[in-house]
Amino acid sequence: MSQSIIQVEHLKKSFGSQEVLHDIDFSIEKGEVVSIIGSSGSGKSTLLRCINLLEIPDSGSIRFHDQDILNSGLKPTDYRSKVGMVFQNFNLFANKNVLDNCVLGQRKVLKRSKEEAIRIAKEHLEKVGMSDFLSKPSTKLSGGQKQRVAIARALSMDPEVLLFDEPTSALDPEMVGEVLDVMKGLAKSGLTMIVVTHEMQFAKDVSTRVIFMDKGVIAEQGTPDEVFNHPKNPRTKQFLSRFLESTQANQTEE
Repeated sequence: MSQSIIQVEHLKKSFGSQEVLHDIDFSIEKGEVVSIIGSSGSGKSTLLRCINLLEIPDSGSIRFHDQDILNSGLKPTDYRSKVGMVFQNFNLFANKNVLDNCVLGQRKVLKRSKEEAIRIAKEHLEKVGMSDFLSKPSTKLSGGQKQRVAIARALSMDPEVLLFDEPTSALDPEMVGEVLDVMKGLAKSGLTMIVVTHEMQFAKDVSTRVIFMDKGVIAEQGTPDEVFNHPKNPRTKQFLSRFLESTQANQTEE
């Protein structure tokens, strides 16, 4: 039987007079990889930031294991250790080296010993291919390396769910692949993931479910096959048309 980890119900969020999210409803099951796609300004990142409590919704509920996180008294830092986030611009500590970036949160939030935090950080840095850079200042890394460290830092907190907010959009094109490869590995490992992305091929190949957002609402959702190959909403078809055309052109060339 499937188990909902996160349930979002009737979520609304406005900035001033602009309503960015309109009555959002969806749930995330354990082990799912859910990609959220849509045009810039459709509310994708705001939804993710609400789930992580970086933005507080105006109304509605967000339930984590059936606990209403907006009204439970749960500390945001404790919740975020279970629902981690990887940001578009990495958000590493500029004054820390690679290893310390992955140790600090464990020590402060999870109260792990220094030895345990270092051991766990090294394990996850090895997973993302950053073992050779432990003492390197975070400011001396490439964009792709920074994002891999950010992923290792999030994993070091043992999250049940990992949120990715356009994790490749700040990267040079040649660095995108190395980060997507790490994310594909995490998906295969069974980690529950919600990914806001413009990488349509990743969404199609790796997701268990795709959500298309348009103007602050969930316009369509389904399996990658349903959304990419048999979209029902005209806006979904319009949004995906360029991707589908390029895919068909590549297949014709092959």
